[in-house]
Amino acid sequence: MGATVTNDNHALLDGGPGPMGATYGKMMMWFFILSDALTFSGFLAAYGFSRFKFIETWPIADEVFNHFPFAHGKDWPMIYVALMTFILIFSSVTMVLAVDAGHQMKKSKVAFYMFLTIIGGFIFLGSQAWEWKNFIKGEFGAIETKGGAILQFVDKDGKRVALHEFSKVLPEEREQLKRDKGFWFMEESSLPSYSVNEVIEGFKANPNILIRSEKIVDKRKVVLSREESLIRINDAKYVVEGANLVRNEYGHKSFGDFFFFITGFHGFHVFTGVLINIIIFFNVLLGTYEKRRSYEMVEKVGLYWHFVDLVWVFVFTFFYLV
Repeated sequence: MGATVTNDNHALLDGGPGPMGATYGKMMMWFFILSDALTFSGFLAAYGFSRFKFIETWPIADEVFNHFPFAHGKDWPMIYVALMTFILIFSSVTMVLAVDAGHQMKKSKVAFYMFLTIIGGFIFLGSQAWEWKNFIKGEFGAIETKGGAILQFVDKDGKRVALHEFSKVLPEEREQLKRDKGFWFMEESSLPSYSVNEVIEGFKANPNILIRSEKIVDKRKVVLSREESLIRINDAKYVVEGANLVRNEYGHKSFGDFFFFITGFHGFHVFTGVLINIIIFFNVLLGTYEKRRSYEMVEKVGLYWHFVDLVWVFVFTFFYLV
């Protein structure tokens, strides 16, 4: 005699009431969020351990994340990142309003608030792209020593000085290192604006410029005397402009790796969330959920979007503020 499938069991598999009154779809979304939360927790924990280990040479966030569109030269640390955070949190509010409108079966309001959520997601992604561009490009430049230390340049008042402000242009030919032109480990993505010799000669010709090491004492990087600077400049091996996965002008190499990986991984989640929101938005316009007499799909997508926003709060706190 075959097994009989009751209507309740069939409803459970189709998304009917499950544990604690949650539908199957909601439960699966919560399972996904839990697993993803553990993943992000592992990344942030690894970042915390690395930062604690290299605390004396870790870049100062206020000096790295101070770019604001159309405000070149203005020292506005964290303002842009704070704006990004506000936009993402505001999009979470519009998602709450969309879910609430769905409970009231108000199709037009659901569509309107979903549209605002999508716009907020796009603005955040664009803002993150701008931040990446400035992080990769850099602003001042630095040199890396044979021991792997990053040395920056400042004037006697401690203000950062860019490489182009003092470097000399020497009559020398430079060729980009590639694997087919040398050893396999001798490769560079692009030629820097100046060679090591041009930076060294320009530094020696400008007595008002000093070297600032990557070592931090009392929340400030140590500025060397002119005599100490002349000694350290002779250890220069690479000219560093901006940041990549190999080295960065801001300080310890791991900083750039964690920045690209953690913010990139979160940005991928936001991008995925925007795509899903767009699909749900068009389904709302087509009346799909109106016919089902349920906007639960909007609520499930809302859970994911709130999770993405919450993760960014932790990333913002641990990566930018602490």
